[in-house]
Amino acid sequence: MTFVAPCAPDTTAGRTGTRPGAALDAVRTAPTILEGIRRTDRLVTAAREEPDEALPVLAQQIRRGEDQVAVLAAVRALAAVPGRRVDTLLTALLDDDAMWVREHTAWSLAGRPPVARAVLPLAHLVVSGGFPGMLAQRTLQAWARTAADDVGGALVHTLTGTSDPGARARLAETLGLVPGAAPTEQLRALAGDPGEGHEVRGAALESLVERHRADPAGVARPDALAAECARVPGPLAAAARLALAELAEGPAAPPPAGDGLTVLQAFLHAEIDRDLTFSGRGDNGGIATLLAQLGDALVGHRPRRGHGVSRVVTVSRGTHDDARAALPGPAGAGHVFGTVPFQGAPVHLADAWPRRVAAERGLRRVLRTAGPVDVVHLRMADVGSMAAAAVAAGLGVPWVLTMAPDPHALVAAREAAGALTREDFGAADAVEHFWFRVRLLADLAAGAEHVVLFPRPDLARDARELLGLDPDEPGRCTVVPEGIDLGSVDRAAAQAREGTGRALEELDAVLAGLPAERRGLPLLATVGRVHRVKGTAVLVEAWAADEVLRERCNLLVVGGDLTAPSADEREQLTRIDAAVPREQAAERGLLLAGHRPHGTVAVWLAAVRRGRPGLSAPRGAYVCASVKEEFGVALVEALASGLPVVAPASGGPATFVQDGATGVLVDTRDAAALARGAGRALDLAAAPGAGRAAAAAHAMVRDRFSVQSMAEALSTVYDLAAADRSPSP
Repeated sequence: MTFVAPCAPDTTAGRTGTRPGAALDAVRTAPTILEGIRRTDRLVTAAREEPDEALPVLAQQIRRGEDQVAVLAAVRALAAVPGRRVDTLLTALLDDDAMWVREHTAWSLAGRPPVARAVLPLAHLVVSGGFPGMLAQRTLQAWARTAADDVGGALVHTLTGTSDPGARARLAETLGLVPGAAPTEQLRALAGDPGEGHEVRGAALESLVERHRADPAGVARPDALAAECARVPGPLAAAARLALAELAEGPAAPPPAGDGLTVLQAFLHAEIDRDLTFSGRGDNGGIATLLAQLGDALVGHRPRRGHGVSRVVTVSRGTHDDARAALPGPAGAGHVFGTVPFQGAPVHLADAWPRRVAAERGLRRVLRTAGPVDVVHLRMADVGSMAAAAVAAGLGVPWVLTMAPDPHALVAAREAAGALTREDFGAADAVEHFWFRVRLLADLAAGAEHVVLFPRPDLARDARELLGLDPDEPGRCTVVPEGIDLGSVDRAAAQAREGTGRALEELDAVLAGLPAERRGLPLLATVGRVHRVKGTAVLVEAWAADEVLRERCNLLVVGGDLTAPSADEREQLTRIDAAVPREQAAERGLLLAGHRPHGTVAVWLAAVRRGRPGLSAPRGAYVCASVKEEFGVALVEALASGLPVVAPASGGPATFVQDGATGVLVDTRDAAALARGAGRALDLAAAPGAGRAAAAAHAMVRDRFSVQSMAEALSTVYDLAAADRSPSP
């Protein structure tokens, strides 16, 4: 199986017979931005086939600049045209005034033979960091295979003129990707220099450990350096302790007993443990809940045919000490957990692209210590999936991809609303990296043994128009609804009926902040990450602005780190505080409870339905205010708990929320519509048939959305993907 590098131009297409000018016109006249992106592959091929004709056409388009989709298409196609003149043009574009042009140039150069004069500008992009720095680093890594002296020399030269510790750490990490003895010696000097910052020394040391593991005979063991670093107080010591543990590792773990498959599933933007302790904090949202519950269900499932799954390795982020403690852990059968550590504080998913090298290194460590892995399951177009695919491809491990139209649906929706146009696409792309993510998802799908799709109201249409995928291709795609652990919901309901337990005591402590006159009102609840995509602030603003709704219910927001919020959480909390000042929140009926363990949240949802004596009335409702939602774990759990729900009218929820019966479908981007929907959901909760609707919702979840049914479907998919399995080393 071959992994298609997500930044390389398409070199596999045959001759198209299309002239470059016509191919560029096709991009310009594409009916949508997404279609323009898709048509770029044909332009790249045309430029490669007719380079002399392509060069002036592409250069003119880049100079014109008004259609930014066409400009970026021309940049990508230009990289397919050989010659020194093109080298000069592309090198100049690395210094363009527009960041989005610089980004796409750095990305496109990776598919081109090394350009000596571009190496130093790319090293300067590494210094600047962020997403452009990651792209530049990947290009330098690709070029270092055949031009190690040029790349290594430029990085060392740039190090001498750079004083910022973060920038020096990025350069050290990039130097670790360059083969040869000279980079190794430079890394030893950086790791052993007490005048360097902890992050620089840690990056150099981790690179040395990996170089030694890849070439034990050629690269001396850095034990003494690691021991020296371990004695330095601070974050360097933790990285050094992990390095020493790696250097002391024995042989790879043997495969677990039994004939079942081993599946690795990774989400590197959350801290996932068996008890889901951190649910709702940072990026610990529905996917973290899903992976924890699905892993348990997969190893507990007994297939009617096929191998089934005997071991699941769930990998998430953590500290270096967490990773060291987990080193021997992933071996053995059952559901086990691995950790990928990163230097510095956790960052949001959208800002994690610069952690690509650390992600690959950590995943290789987990795969090495876990023993043979048969299938890797990838989800979403993020740096974790990009890293996992690269590692899996290097080890010959097949992967399965769950493919959702993200960011495709977002691009289409913004373009339809007039919020994203060809004239301003570049600036938006520099922030949200739409083009890269679209291409990454396409490349992950191309390399996948099997593709899993979510149910959607117009699945076939969306698959073709948004993803460019034929869902009817034989043996290629399987539609698998996600699922929840219904047993945990039922246990929570029983605890709410009994009316005692720690979870209810914690809820009562939150409700006690309400003034006496508001304790006879039901709760409107929302659960999940505090993030703009989840619409947390929009919901609070809608509730606060609607006097009738505000006087009818109290609003319970479960999620977010209230004491040390991330940047995304802080942005939402600032908006919430502007709508309802924090010091007045409980008095006015807004309850910000922060993140809670998943088991606690399940009990609270049951209590929203039943009420709490003297603190809240029964017959509450649930609101999912997400801008987009492919499934919605908390939403389905709320339905299973018997709560009427408010949900986005687009995406996955429309396939399981019965509008006017079990919930209300609304345009969640419209605050007024959201408030009206919440009022209608409260009406449903108080209606004479509410009990029957709750029972129907519970039965629907049991029949269609149990995690056990999901595990059964995925077991078959994994068997297909691993049909010709060969254990990884």
